[in-house]
Amino acid sequence: MIPRSGVVALRALLAMVEEPQRWRSGAELAAEQELPGPFLEQVLLRLRRAGVLEARRGRHGGYRLLRPADALSLAEILSAVAADPQPPPPLASPGGASDGAGASPAAHAAASRVTNALQRRLQAALQRELQRLSLEDLRHDLRSSRAALSEEGGLLLG
Repeated sequence: MIPRSGVVALRALLAMVEEPQRWRSGAELAAEQELPGPFLEQVLLRLRRAGVLEARRGRHGGYRLLRPADALSLAEILSAVAADPQPPPPLASPGGASDGAGASPAAHAAASRVTNALQRRLQAALQRELQRLSLEDLRHDLRSSRAALSEEGGLLLG
């Protein structure tokens, strides 16, 4: 459901969110997160262009968060790295080819309209949830996952 570029962006940002003022090179992030370096660089550049990251050249350069994690919605992040920000096409167009089951063109068109409306409703619900969630929410989830995986066990709440 989340495109590859979105997953790569989120993993890189989660690596950066613990120390948001620290400059991180693309190579360092790629090695740490086991991500493909050239693809990660493309994603980081898209995030910079979208105002999520700032970049600095040089020996002590790299990337870092431009804004606090709670000010970065997942919708903004995923939109910044999306190759095609358009919603997916409808499942079938009204008046399209029949499946050959003997359904009338009107029945096919009605069913197609219902499924297309469902797809739009689901896309809108997903977009609302992505707007509601921030990088800070994922940071909290990351900390909880780390706590649960530690030898001491446990879960971070709050």
